[in-house]
Amino acid sequence: MSHTRAVLCGYYGMGNAGDEALLVSLLQMLPESVEPIVLSGDPKTTQKQYGVASFHRKSTFAILKVLKQSQIFIWGGGSLMQDSTSIASPVYYAGLMALAQQRGLKTIAWGQGIGPLDKPFTRWLTKQVLLGCDAISVRDVASAKLLNSWQIESLIAPDPVWALQSDPVPEVEDLPDPRVAVILRSHPLLTKERLKTLIQAIKDFQAQTKSFILLIPFQPTQDMAIAKEIAAELKQSDNTIMSLQDPKKLKGLFQGVQMAIGMRLHSLIMAAAEDCSCFALSYDPKVTQLMSELDLPGYELSDIPQAPQKITAAWLEHYYNGKALNKFQIQSLVDRALIHQQLLSNIIINS
Repeated sequence: MSHTRAVLCGYYGMGNAGDEALLVSLLQMLPESVEPIVLSGDPKTTQKQYGVASFHRKSTFAILKVLKQSQIFIWGGGSLMQDSTSIASPVYYAGLMALAQQRGLKTIAWGQGIGPLDKPFTRWLTKQVLLGCDAISVRDVASAKLLNSWQIESLIAPDPVWALQSDPVPEVEDLPDPRVAVILRSHPLLTKERLKTLIQAIKDFQAQTKSFILLIPFQPTQDMAIAKEIAAELKQSDNTIMSLQDPKKLKGLFQGVQMAIGMRLHSLIMAAAEDCSCFALSYDPKVTQLMSELDLPGYELSDIPQAPQKITAAWLEHYYNGKALNKFQIQSLVDRALIHQQLLSNIIINS
């Protein structure tokens, strides 16, 4: 069988577990006839960890070379086209997509969450490169509505990480039971005062439930300092910091967790997919959308109560009375997430 080379472009090799999970999901969904070439911030680690060819995402020479040798270009999932922090991200990804289109590659925007796009230039830029795509799949209704307003067709399906295969983590079962995972990240909305309030709420919640707290930094460069700050306020015997590089194991970790309190989108998706009840702290529209779609309890981070007792009470209510998704809901989400795989097969087989 002849091989088709596909360049995979995303926020890969940057130490973010959610984006690594998207990469593994994409690799899992690619047809066997495809030879993936991953653009990564750490190509040596990407190549070693996933057994794929990888080149540096900022190497102009390498990018031009792999585009010349390839037939497909894939934006590989996540919120690549957004300008909430700066315009650098959409300019970078749009530039690569436009370059691939100019060189005649079939281009796919896969598993995308489009936006926020508050600046007219980035909205125009995003629209132009998406108009040139051979296929588009998005992971949320808001993205689909935006593209529809631009008269751009897209398939909508749940985030691909719902369908990511998970591997169990036996060492979690050796930890005291019950277990509650806490996944916080640094963000301007998580001010010192709000973090202080949340830490007090975590302490009170742990004391009342006698639960063991797993602090999980999804992106250690952003999350580890917060995890250590929380750990310092708890008894050493009541918590541990667990950092896993393998996305399949990270997802499997939640098999042994009763409840997850999460800021990061993919922490909530992974936990919910593994039959774990979730409480969300939203810092971004994508998390708010997930809360709405799954009817998850939670707070907008900008609106969390100032009194830690109120937060603790909400967590206790969910801990004792809240429910995880049922197996039929989970299977439906997994099945529908595989629509992203069907899109890949349809375009690649016909290339």
